[in-house]
Amino acid sequence: MQFFDTHAHIGLIYDDPIEQLRVIQQAKQAGVSRIISINNSLLDFKRVYNALKAVTGIYHAVGVAPSEVTNPGKDYASVIEESIKLPNVVAVGETGLDYYKQFGDKRSQIELFITQLEIAQKHNLPVIIHNRDAGKDIFDVLAERIPQAGAIFHCYSEDADYAKRCLDAGLNVWFSFAGNLTYRNARNLHETALNVPIERILIETESPFMIPAEFREKKRTMPAYITSTAHFLSDLLETDIEQLADQLWKNSCKAFNLPE
Repeated sequence: MQFFDTHAHIGLIYDDPIEQLRVIQQAKQAGVSRIISINNSLLDFKRVYNALKAVTGIYHAVGVAPSEVTNPGKDYASVIEESIKLPNVVAVGETGLDYYKQFGDKRSQIELFITQLEIAQKHNLPVIIHNRDAGKDIFDVLAERIPQAGAIFHCYSEDADYAKRCLDAGLNVWFSFAGNLTYRNARNLHETALNVPIERILIETESPFMIPAEFREKKRTMPAYITSTAHFLSDLLETDIEQLADQLWKNSCKAFNLPE
């Protein structure tokens, strides 16, 4: 079996590039063959990309998260477009909306979000969506501006009805589940996983956050822990783990336009 961690903040697990390489090696030993490296800011992207650009199986997303809305960086749109040209950059993000912590104001967040959706459309790349307490506005924006290459709802947090609404609207979206899928009280996530097409499901670690229940005594999530989420999902769907792993691999490669 091989696994694809579609969302890991490798640079937040450890600052030290040597430690980052160790984390990646541990993941590979656990069967995690590919990881999408995520950063919230362009400064962090540059730092982590330069440290990991030569590592086999590591792919990158570039974008500005809503947490950076008050300081996205000088000429951030141009920087994103230039960064897209780099080898193994396969997505725009993470971007989206976060109304929980009220970064900046809603209008500024939406403008930042739309700019990156337009960049993704221009370069035929998928976009990785951060959504916290902003589901309605994200749906409304995507309904008009979703890139043709699609969008990944990372660390999915809405319910099955929201997912159905997205699919019924014809949106090319994927639902990515993190370690919180394994929590007993995450009934909204369980119901979503049970009701969306399996061809639209991805998994991620959201490292170093969202520690799976099996590893709750740990201080941080590692990409190697994605196998725990995969096994939980297998039990939830009453599906053979090897068949599920193969399906998730195909889904992930398709979502990021990578060869299997």
